[in-house]
Amino acid sequence: MPRPKFKEMERTYGFDEVALVPGDTTVNPDQTDISFALGDFTFSIPILASAMDAVVNPSSAIKFSQVGGLAVLNLEGIQTRYENPDEILEQIAQTPETEVTSLLQKIYSQPIKDKLIGERIEAIKQAGSICAASITPTKTKRLAPIAKDAGMDVLVVQSTVTTARHISKSYRGLILPELCQMISLPIIVGNCCSYSAALELMQTGIDAILVGVGPGAACTTREVIGVGVPQITATIESAAARETYFKENGKYVSVITDGGIRIGGDLCKTFAAGADAVMLGSPLAQATEAPGRGYHWGMSHSHPALPRGTRVRVDIIAPMEQILFGPTSVTDGTQNLVGALRTSMGVCGARTIKEMHKVKMIIAPTIKTEGKYFQAIQHVP
Repeated sequence: MPRPKFKEMERTYGFDEVALVPGDTTVNPDQTDISFALGDFTFSIPILASAMDAVVNPSSAIKFSQVGGLAVLNLEGIQTRYENPDEILEQIAQTPETEVTSLLQKIYSQPIKDKLIGERIEAIKQAGSICAASITPTKTKRLAPIAKDAGMDVLVVQSTVTTARHISKSYRGLILPELCQMISLPIIVGNCCSYSAALELMQTGIDAILVGVGPGAACTTREVIGVGVPQITATIESAAARETYFKENGKYVSVITDGGIRIGGDLCKTFAAGADAVMLGSPLAQATEAPGRGYHWGMSHSHPALPRGTRVRVDIIAPMEQILFGPTSVTDGTQNLVGALRTSMGVCGARTIKEMHKVKMIIAPTIKTEGKYFQAIQHVP
């Protein structure tokens, strides 16, 4: 009699375990269309800047909008708690590693000021930029109307894990269909990493989902609570939910992969896995314009009881435009991310992001080491 199994496990895949197969036809990179649509907005590059205090402040949001992307401002961060956030950011950058977590817990315990929400959003809008803002589910009902009145264009409802159904005795949780009716703006919700959770979120009427639990460079969720799914599998699962929902309802809900993307190869594989756009944190924290001063820290780093983030040193490597568009003399894939995407699409024969979704992907665990003997022994990245 066969021994019964208590639990079945699935094989999942991250960036380093897969590769893209070149197409039978190639396309000139400059003839690829990488635009991303969200509601009535169209962005020339399919990249969002993460709603993290080391990545986005009003000035970097304006710059990011000018180059064609969408930056997301954290409405529960330093920018809305302090009149002079630069002083706080400098303090975080100068604090020793052994003391930074307790410092962040103290910094983020200060109250959010409604007046500052308005001022930060208005600063972005006055520059002619599209403004996206992120709020956690527990504070969305209070803060979203304030942000909308100030001119917010896109609302991002974001937590470590967000689901359409939430069980709690203490309060009536956020009801996403009601939020969609109340706000009447494009709404992005996340994060999730499975087909079923993504599909249920799409059924609430939102416009896009964020995919990724714990893969970020400054996130320790996977270490602290053991939760997460590698990003290639998480993206494929969520893209399958998008296709199911579109077939049944005729509405296209965009998939935005959030976290873990470090180099051009990761970015390209993400789109082949089914992403419509990506959200970047640490690569943009390395920009000259980033407010983090060469550091990057997790959104849950400041949790008062169970921190799930860390401060990492990423250094300042180049201006934002060089990281995104080049030109570059580095060979490790950390710069000219848009050029990498266009080149990958060209090699794979994909003229649009939707065609990139159809590119053949293979399981290739040795893709980064095959034939790289000299790089390995010389420790060349």
